[in-house]
Amino acid sequence: MKVNHGANLYDLSSQYGFSKEDFMDFSSNINPFGSSKLAKKYVINNIDKVSVYPDPEYIELKTSISNYCNCSIDNILLGSGATELISSFIETINPKKSLLLSPAYSEYEKELSKIGCNITKYFSKKECDFNIDVDTLIETINKDNYELIVICNPSNPTGFTFTKNEVEKILNSTNSFVMVDETYIEFTNMSIYSSTSLVDKYKNLFVIRGTSKFFSTPGIRLGYGLISNNKIKFEMNSNLDLWNINIFASMMGEVMFNDSEFIESTYSLMTKERDYLINELSKFADLKIYNSQGNFILCEIQSKSLTAKEVREKLIPERIIIRDCVSFDGLDEYFFRVCILKPEENKLLVENLKKIFK
Repeated sequence: MKVNHGANLYDLSSQYGFSKEDFMDFSSNINPFGSSKLAKKYVINNIDKVSVYPDPEYIELKTSISNYCNCSIDNILLGSGATELISSFIETINPKKSLLLSPAYSEYEKELSKIGCNITKYFSKKECDFNIDVDTLIETINKDNYELIVICNPSNPTGFTFTKNEVEKILNSTNSFVMVDETYIEFTNMSIYSSTSLVDKYKNLFVIRGTSKFFSTPGIRLGYGLISNNKIKFEMNSNLDLWNINIFASMMGEVMFNDSEFIESTYSLMTKERDYLINELSKFADLKIYNSQGNFILCEIQSKSLTAKEVREKLIPERIIIRDCVSFDGLDEYFFRVCILKPEENKLLVENLKKIFK
């Protein structure tokens, strides 16, 4: 298992003499248009609540999430980021055998390894453009009776995404627990791809979301999980700290999940810029660009004229950071990933790549 979560701007700014703000970070996958103005205004106008304990039941926050996700308020768990909930769920169900769809976020394997779980990796293949056939996957699951299936949807870093109907087919066709990480789902058409509305119906489904990426709030550390299995929900709740969500994270969530103008505008802007980058990068003879439903794009240097690390190092003096994907199992040194930034930054990325791939 290789652990790497992308660029450390603190180290890079010290090494190259740039301020952190000078870098165009195409490695972090965070919405570059910022967070909800309504939510920030609400926090500013209620700054004196710093002296108040949060509601231990977080009723207003959970109501906001319930309406946003179209699921019962009773099936919501709160965490200080999605990773806390990943860890809590895995520890609670304690699977002996799990199937991890790969390439994938390294924390899944890390948490499964902590409990001594036997992990099998189900690799999507570049020969299939990293698409996964759901029927073949179901056959694999049932053949070896896995207790837990781990799916990142959309997949980071490939961008492949199961539809809600495909996830429901998995739930109906197996006896396994299915953990679906929807960290990047808001960058898709959620009516087609999101599984949150299935939670109330299926006891073997756990859906996780964070707010760092789409809502551009990594600093507040707010995540939430959705599950209707009462036994697991009770055990997870028992192990989560009281007041594990601070008052400002709670206030932000109460407003931003209801800020439809922000949500619709962000989706529209990000989709437009993703289409632009996919189109422009596809013009490079040296590169193969894989289709993505996320706010990131996986690129392969087919010419092998340079490694992804070499491309990354050439871009850093231009204050551009990309993600070298060699740390993802199943990808080699010729894969890199770029996320979607603002229009002028996306244009600069393309222009600088043109200088490298002449």
